[in-house]
Amino acid sequence: MAERGASALALPENWPVHPDPILALNRMGSFDWDLDTGLIHMDAQAHEIFEMRPEEFDGRLTTLADRVPRHESQRLDAMIARAIKDGSENYGAYFRVRCRDGTLRWTHTQGYIRRDDTGRPRRIIGIVRDATQELRDSQARADQALQDKALRRQTDVVQVTTAALAHARTVQDVIDVLKDTHGLTHLGAASLVVGLVEGGRIRLVAEGPTAASVPGTQVTRIDEPYPMGEVIRTLSPRFIESPQEFAERYPILWPDLTDLRITSAAYMPLIVQARPIGAMGLLYDDRSGFTPEERNVLLTLAGSIAQSLQRAMFYEQEKDLAQGLQQAMLPRSIPSVPGADIAVRYRSAAFGRDIGGDWYDVVLLPGGRVGAVIGDVQGHDAHAAAVMGQLRIVLRAYAAEGHNPATVMARASVFLQELDTQRFATCLYAEADLSTGVVQLVRAGHIDPMLRTARGSCRPLPVEGGLPLGLSAEFGRLAYPVTTVELEPGQSLLLCTDGLVEQPGTDLSEGVQTLRDLVCGGPDDVHDLADLLIEAAVERSGDDDVALLLLRRGSLSQRSGGRQQQHVAPGDSEALVGARRMIRTAVRSWGAGERSDEIELVADELITNVLMHTDGSAVVTLRVITGHDRRLRVEVEDSSSALPRRRDAGCWGTSGRGLLLVDQLADVWGVESRGGGKAVWAEFKVAPRR
Repeated sequence: MAERGASALALPENWPVHPDPILALNRMGSFDWDLDTGLIHMDAQAHEIFEMRPEEFDGRLTTLADRVPRHESQRLDAMIARAIKDGSENYGAYFRVRCRDGTLRWTHTQGYIRRDDTGRPRRIIGIVRDATQELRDSQARADQALQDKALRRQTDVVQVTTAALAHARTVQDVIDVLKDTHGLTHLGAASLVVGLVEGGRIRLVAEGPTAASVPGTQVTRIDEPYPMGEVIRTLSPRFIESPQEFAERYPILWPDLTDLRITSAAYMPLIVQARPIGAMGLLYDDRSGFTPEERNVLLTLAGSIAQSLQRAMFYEQEKDLAQGLQQAMLPRSIPSVPGADIAVRYRSAAFGRDIGGDWYDVVLLPGGRVGAVIGDVQGHDAHAAAVMGQLRIVLRAYAAEGHNPATVMARASVFLQELDTQRFATCLYAEADLSTGVVQLVRAGHIDPMLRTARGSCRPLPVEGGLPLGLSAEFGRLAYPVTTVELEPGQSLLLCTDGLVEQPGTDLSEGVQTLRDLVCGGPDDVHDLADLLIEAAVERSGDDDVALLLLRRGSLSQRSGGRQQQHVAPGDSEALVGARRMIRTAVRSWGAGERSDEIELVADELITNVLMHTDGSAVVTLRVITGHDRRLRVEVEDSSSALPRRRDAGCWGTSGRGLLLVDQLADVWGVESRGGGKAVWAEFKVAPRR
């Protein structure tokens, strides 16, 4: 076994090989430098490296002066002297050698310093080799590394830019990303131009810096001899690699760019689904030419920009459509209401397709009253807007018919449930009598309103509420409670949707407090205050739409001189006597004594008519209205929808003359529908109070 192993591992003759052949095979030469005598011994391979014949070299350094340039020699001498002085054992350096034909080539030397026992350097032995190919390969690797680094940098810019473009919603957002300091400028571009195709023309939407603006190119035809038009026509990029090429290709444009010292440019079409939507140009002032990798990076970037621009244009179109549809569903104008200042505002949702269901409305009602509505249909889409439009019209109709606020809300809930939309809506309805300041409020799942005093203080106004519209009808809970408050002259009522108080990441109570602070510190004018509140909602950048209505009771228009009300039940003689006493006392205390008999008689007839011809009770309201003239109004409300009719009592009839008396004694009278009932009223002109 041992013999077989020895045979298998038999070594070749002349082993080990002498180091000289090894050095020669690796194109290395050796030298031995005696520092005491200054003589250098070099082998044959070393002579070849220096391109010096053996007979031409006498072993002295000065003889090598013709082969080593002076500055290279000085650099080597300094390096060797430093190595000797600081105690180094070896050194290495690249230097150039002049060949016989006068050309220079790179050489590398590595020496080992031999010292005696005292540390004194005595000899340097080492090798020299031809390093031309080595350095050429090293330079190629360095160049490739630089190219790879530049490509990685460009790729990183593309990735960062693409990530930023993902958050761009509008065309301006896209342009801002492209012009950002972390965007395309890192690609080395001195100037950027972006144009979009609009009706057979190219409209510039971005250019920079300002000095790059070329007169007459803001809007150009696609068939004009400009680079952006050319890339759009051909759907192919254009890489211009020199000023001369730019001047030859586009002689009309080039004279306007000479001040920018442009050396190259890249124009790329912005294509989406095989259709050009625009073009982008990058102009450079410090480079010439584009590698295939750089071209691919720019084309990839152009594709990403095209997709972002197309998405942004769709977003803007959808937002315009949404806002147009929303505005079409809202009232075109708000009526002028005597005795009140009213301001309304609406801000659409943040996203393009999100059509909101928020709405407001103002309805003029008989008797100087006004209805104010704010509401929000569930959802953010076209269906929500359509439901909102129908619900707004229905609420307006029910209110205009004279139904009381609770009935208006109940009927609207039934209507919404019968639509079978699977949507519900929150709503707040306020009916205000501006002559008296009495406001009746009904709330259907909506947020409470706010009350601002004439002095500027503000507080939420608690309103007892019911279920949202649609849900109350579905669950059979249509009885909406009514909250009555009195609005003093100069006080304002704020009705709004939850988009004005809801803030992402915060509790609803915090949003209400923020709104309260804004209202308290806001201007007195309701229009200025409404602008302030909407601006705050825009700055908050919420995703929900916002509607608000501000109603401020005036102090100089109609003013109430007094108001009295009495409930009279059927068969309650004491209540009837009390109502007559109330009317008599009020008429005299309000200075209308000259017409007291007429007023008392008419009021008595109206009350008696209700008690005789209906099954319910009567509510008697007496108030003084001052405006252009001073009037006293008597109003008797009941729960019957049957309207009073004049009858011919005949010569001997004992009934049927009540309305004739009312018509003869009152200056004006009428009947108003009140939803589940009606109100018969009569007004008398009375002398101004002295």
